Amino acid sequence: MGWIYKIVGKDEWDAAQRAGVYDGAPVDRADGFIHFSTAAQVAETAAKHFAGRTDLLLVAVEEEGLGTALVYEPSRGGALFPHLYAPLALDRAGPVRTLPLGPHGMHLFPEEL
Repeated sequence: MGWIYKIVGKDEWDAAQRAGVYDGAPVDRADGFIHFSTAAQVAETAAKHFAGRTDLLLVAVEEEGLGTALVYEPSRGGALFPHLYAPLALDRAGPVRTLPLGPHGMHLFPEEL
């Protein structure tokens, strides 16, 4: 088991903290699951879906404990992406970090990714 990652807007995460649970972004709710990325996928996810945004957070979630609600399914180019078919209890979230833009316009990720 390892870590999966969710990119969220700060306002969205603040609302989740007030509610005590994260039920996803509008696209997640429309699709019926919360979209996550692995460490190897998250930079491409940021570039594809969040380009230029300066209000982002990177939420790390440990896979262990998510149970059968976490399913890896094919997405971009057939790659398997983690999808959570349940709201995320905030006590399951690990480190939450800001996701700043670098001088080249791409998001800067923690070195361990």
